[in-house]
Amino acid sequence: MWQNGWRETIWQEIDQDWDLLIVGGGITGAGVFRRAVAAGMKTLLIDAGDFAGGTSSRSSKLVHGGFRYLKNGQWSVTHESVREREWLLREAKDLVTPLGFLMPNFIEANTKKMFGVGVVIYDLMAPKWQHSYYSKEKMLESCPQLRSDGLESGYLYYDAEMDDAHVVHHILREAVMAGGTALNYARAGKLLRTADGHVCGAVVSDTSGEAEHTAEIKAKVVINAAGPWSDDLRVQVGAEPRIRPLRGSHLIFKQERLPIPHAVTLLHPRDHRAMFGIPWEGVTMIGTTDLDNKMTPGAHEPYAHSDEIDYILEAGNATFGTANLTRADVLSSFAGLRPIISIGEADPSKESRAHVVWEEAGLITVTGGKMTTFRIMAEQALQMAAAALPGHPDFSRRVRYFNPLPKANPPVGMSLKDWTYLMGRYSSETEALIAAAQAGELEHIAPLPNLWAEVRWAARCGGILHLDDLLLRRVRVGMLLPEGAIPQIEKIRSIAQPELGWSDSRWNTEVERYKKIYHAYYSPEPTGLEK
Repeated sequence: MWQNGWRETIWQEIDQDWDLLIVGGGITGAGVFRRAVAAGMKTLLIDAGDFAGGTSSRSSKLVHGGFRYLKNGQWSVTHESVREREWLLREAKDLVTPLGFLMPNFIEANTKKMFGVGVVIYDLMAPKWQHSYYSKEKMLESCPQLRSDGLESGYLYYDAEMDDAHVVHHILREAVMAGGTALNYARAGKLLRTADGHVCGAVVSDTSGEAEHTAEIKAKVVINAAGPWSDDLRVQVGAEPRIRPLRGSHLIFKQERLPIPHAVTLLHPRDHRAMFGIPWEGVTMIGTTDLDNKMTPGAHEPYAHSDEIDYILEAGNATFGTANLTRADVLSSFAGLRPIISIGEADPSKESRAHVVWEEAGLITVTGGKMTTFRIMAEQALQMAAAALPGHPDFSRRVRYFNPLPKANPPVGMSLKDWTYLMGRYSSETEALIAAAQAGELEHIAPLPNLWAEVRWAARCGGILHLDDLLLRRVRVGMLLPEGAIPQIEKIRSIAQPELGWSDSRWNTEVERYKKIYHAYYSPEPTGLEK
């Protein structure tokens, strides 16, 4: 799948009538795509950039109910999200994994009662009973990095985590294997309209830089799942802009610098906003901020601003007493835009995380919400579209979004831990990935859980157009290794360049492009970069 020449093949065959055109290759679009293909719809998904290149590769990596939303009275959002978390843990086994959360109660914050009531409500929503009260001694035993001064007690409860970009790619790939068509670096420009003004398709152009394809795509239904960019299409049908893009920034540290065994809730000393320290993919991450993004979405990639970096470090040091984190400890940074539906709150953190589905002149827009609730969003959007689709399918009928893991055993010499990791991510493709590995490529990209074989597999059939697709989204070494993995670039080249079929000139151009992107948006001191 997605072997060399796949894009040209799609462009040669794209000029046909489709049942469904989905604009947006993040988690929401991927969910719509998967469900529509399962219903037998002839479906095309496009994204102006890379798959999961926007919000869905820049989240806090959590599959969670949103404990902090209880404080804001967003009960329905939390309940919906908790139930979807439990579904994902069952269906996306070893791709979405359980994550313990420690909530320290410091005397000055006086959160003991609030946390105690909250964990009970949170578990009842699941429903399950998996939280524990911890004394001060038990908290410090569980996480010695916590500040002991003022620590009174705490709680342990459970949510889940994921590699967000990989979840999106997993869903997209299984949908393509089931008969769908997905194309990255393809932008929906002008919407096509019938004589009475009903949306019936879009003019789609190639943004890869490799070709100048343009096509008028006709579809019975167009679903706008473009997240923070949803208003770009909505304004074409005269709709009022409703999206309030909020920037959430994160810092990544080496695990040995902050070796926390569970995620930890941080209450910022300035404003008491809830933040998190999270062990993820062999590193430790702290985030997130919640700020209005003043730059036009799409004009720049979002990045962590200097004051946000200071803010995150301050939260970390207020909770982890002996860490003494400084800017010199930051391994990398990233920021994402949340597509919030504005209800006029002055404080961005008080805006609702609920999703919406709108039909405007035949254009169906699904936006807002969270990664955790993508299935609900997808099915509601498709239910709205059903009357215009062949056979009027019932999208409330439960189907799988993730294929069951195949029954297989690890190859000789591979640990059960590595096998479980690969199976969760690659499922039925795991054995082919291992068979493609060359000498030494089943070893870890130290100190990460990733194997070098993943680089080869992604380069061979991962739908990669640019080096940042490979290093920032398919195998995320650009975020997880020092200096964006640039010190490892020659080894990466030896594995990836032959699979990608790039000339030396093309490879060198891509490396220079990647360096600019990394330094501008993902480095410890990002500065931004005009596109």
